[in-house]
Amino acid sequence: MGSRQGCSLLPAFLFLLLVTLFFGREERPVREPDGNPRRPPIEEQMPLPGQLPAPEYGIDESGRPQDSQGTAFAISANGLWMTAEHVVRACDRIGLSTGPAQAARVRGVFQSRVSDAAIITDGLPSPEILPLAAHEPVAGADGYHMGFPSGRPAVVHSRLIGPGSAARGPGRTEPVLAWAEVARFPEFDHALGGISGGPTLDAAGTVVGINSAASERRGRVLTTRPDAAINLLHATRLAADRAAPLPIAGVQGALARFQIYADSGAIRPVYCDVTG
Repeated sequence: MGSRQGCSLLPAFLFLLLVTLFFGREERPVREPDGNPRRPPIEEQMPLPGQLPAPEYGIDESGRPQDSQGTAFAISANGLWMTAEHVVRACDRIGLSTGPAQAARVRGVFQSRVSDAAIITDGLPSPEILPLAAHEPVAGADGYHMGFPSGRPAVVHSRLIGPGSAARGPGRTEPVLAWAEVARFPEFDHALGGISGGPTLDAAGTVVGINSAASERRGRVLTTRPDAAINLLHATRLAADRAAPLPIAGVQGALARFQIYADSGAIRPVYCDVTG
């Protein structure tokens, strides 16, 4: 697939049929010993679904649960990791990659009630930490989506269209950021499945979103908004380590930054096993 130029956001009442980056699964939640899903008690400052604007994007989550792979990134040195909620929602077992065909099992997972964000609480330690943004990027800003589509390391360069909302099924509407894909590095034509849960960095080097969904036909990528990660941390009474952001000098800078994070293990594939 060649480079794509950004184009204007479609009218608010026109749905784009989107597929999830994680193979469009309808998933079962990770559960506590009492059988209940593990959820934070309250997520602060997040709008309720009824307060969101009319949905602008629809995400197709049809399909049966299956073993699959996404991406996660470290937000603390002692084992806190962030990923997408739909990446871990169906899993009977979750593992962070430690090498080819190897993974360290994790059990501590908090899933957001109102966004496509989740926290792994007992992940691997990491010498590199990705800084979370407290600001929302402006339209036209560059974004660098990092992760492992189809299990292979890649960076997708995009430009921000703007905020919107996405319908992920009956009764669930989430705030999102919509991005127009510009280019992929390395260039490839296969789907972006597997990049879900990875970070989207801005030019300041901060995480401004978690990769959530894509439309291959339209060249769109959806991510969470920056407050999704912050509010989930507040709700779970967890804290990310403070890391000084380092600006990213264009695409080459983004590729070099991803190489550092991948080599240090701060961005890793995360695996979902479904036994049922």
